Amino acid sequence: MVSAIEDYAFIGDLQSGALVGRDGSIDWLCLPRFDSPACFAALLHDDSAGRWLLAPAGGGPATRRRYRDDTLILETEWHTAEGGVRVVDCMPLRGEAADVVRVVEGLSGRVTMRMDLRLRPDYGRIVPWVYRAGGGLRAVAGPDAFWLHTPVTVYGENLTTRAEFTVEAGRQVPFVLTYKPSHFVSPARPVEALSAIEDTERFWREWTGRCRYRGMWDDAVRRSLITLKALTYRPTGGILAAATTSLPEQPGGTRNWDYRYCWLRDATFTLQALIGTGYLEEATQWRDWLLRAVAGNPADLQIMYGLDGTWRLPEYELDWLDGYQNARPVRVGNAATRQFQLDVWGEVLECLYVGREAGMTAGGPAWNMELALLDFLESNWQEPDLSLWEVRGAPRQFVHSKVMAWAGVDRAVRSVLHHGRWGPVDRWEKLRDRIHEEVCSQGYDAERGTFTQFYGSKGVDAALLLLPRVGFLPWHDPRVRGTVDTVRRELAEDGFLRRYRPEADGGVDGLPGGEATFLVCTFWLADALHGTGRRQEARELYERLLDLRNDVGLLAEEYDPATGRHLGNTPQAFSMVGLVNSALWLSGTADITSKGRP
Repeated sequence: MVSAIEDYAFIGDLQSGALVGRDGSIDWLCLPRFDSPACFAALLHDDSAGRWLLAPAGGGPATRRRYRDDTLILETEWHTAEGGVRVVDCMPLRGEAADVVRVVEGLSGRVTMRMDLRLRPDYGRIVPWVYRAGGGLRAVAGPDAFWLHTPVTVYGENLTTRAEFTVEAGRQVPFVLTYKPSHFVSPARPVEALSAIEDTERFWREWTGRCRYRGMWDDAVRRSLITLKALTYRPTGGILAAATTSLPEQPGGTRNWDYRYCWLRDATFTLQALIGTGYLEEATQWRDWLLRAVAGNPADLQIMYGLDGTWRLPEYELDWLDGYQNARPVRVGNAATRQFQLDVWGEVLECLYVGREAGMTAGGPAWNMELALLDFLESNWQEPDLSLWEVRGAPRQFVHSKVMAWAGVDRAVRSVLHHGRWGPVDRWEKLRDRIHEEVCSQGYDAERGTFTQFYGSKGVDAALLLLPRVGFLPWHDPRVRGTVDTVRRELAEDGFLRRYRPEADGGVDGLPGGEATFLVCTFWLADALHGTGRRQEARELYERLLDLRNDVGLLAEEYDPATGRHLGNTPQAFSMVGLVNSALWLSGTADITSKGRP
């Protein structure tokens, strides 16, 4: 039985990651990269699609679990009638090969343990050839090879590698699963499990020790930053949106997308979180990934790229998988890469400006690229688009998209006036004013006292909460207050925000079904309440959001207030970034409000 989304913890080695359930089963793991085909895909089907269970033979959920202090080492404990036992899970930083390390530790009594390893490469489709080699087991399936090393006697049964053993207090039993491409030679020697855990702990302690945040909710902020770091693809500095694909936005629904890629619009929020907490090296690596990914014809700018900057991410369906709790289809790739989303030009320009303000230097080619982006923006800002929410309906004149076009031009003006860059600033100032005037006249409903989702829309959009954040209007402007109140009234469910109403304006997104509340939008609401002077309400909402984290501090993309369940892909970088930035804003340790118009 696949676990609830909120019952999964996350481990990773900065190149891939695994989801570990409260029952001790790893139900999701892609190797060698986050976006590679999964070798454990039970998350999106059932046990037959691959998993690795290590738990008491009696089964059942763990009594408790936690991350070891400020690390990504997971400790899961069971206290049974036989005694107590702990399983320690981690993925050490990669050396010669990728490894998953699991160590069983006896705490009290004598506990009978069960190990089931069912490798199923290519998203559960392939049964590998398994045989004994080099003191362990080797499994081969086309391009993939795996080695299992453990002192425990294992046997094969029903195309599964199994073991049963007893662990008593003070005993440690290691398991190491290693991956390399099958055409490479086998690892020179298996990783020593206890040493690998020590090395992993040392790395994470040193990394979290660099955090400069000392405000309220610092434990939650550090855990979010660790998760964000764990979602980083270390070879390039790219940060993916989530570690999973096709976890549904509605139980049993079809809004199931692949999030194992890097979205450009996340860049500014991510930079703010990293810079605001002292992680300038990671911020620079992310900025540099961005510069490499978007290089080329500005007309070809995409909303997302692969971990290494890959452009083509074709979308297709895996029809042999039933989906998470029968939510089909299961998708790989993302067709939204082909969409025109106007806001990303502004997001890129805003991101580079945030880096410039923080003292992150970039050479002349970076400014030349910005000039090319601005030329495209100048000629295309009036075009309808599909918005930051990647709707699959008709293109519209989305207000947030226009505001981000304004922000991109505004940042160019500031770069000339305050950072010594060259550009036609007079022309840009006129363009900035023209966009501002159009948005205020066509995107604002004076009768309702709110900005709208798109020109002439009867609906609203949670992204409208970002207008004062990018400086389009000041927080004290009555149009801002009216918009915040309208968004809250029309999109809130039990205090948490939806992105928009899918049924509004005749079905704005062109998709069947609905979705739950969107967590980053609710963080934006907390910021907006704070910005409009309702600071106690902002703090109370923020702390309600903290209460939604699972037992190890993780958030998915969405939350269903009716069931108390997480929905959407997990762990979600956008949600974790929202948590960090709201803490910075609400605690007064950073000003996320750009200086805008008077």
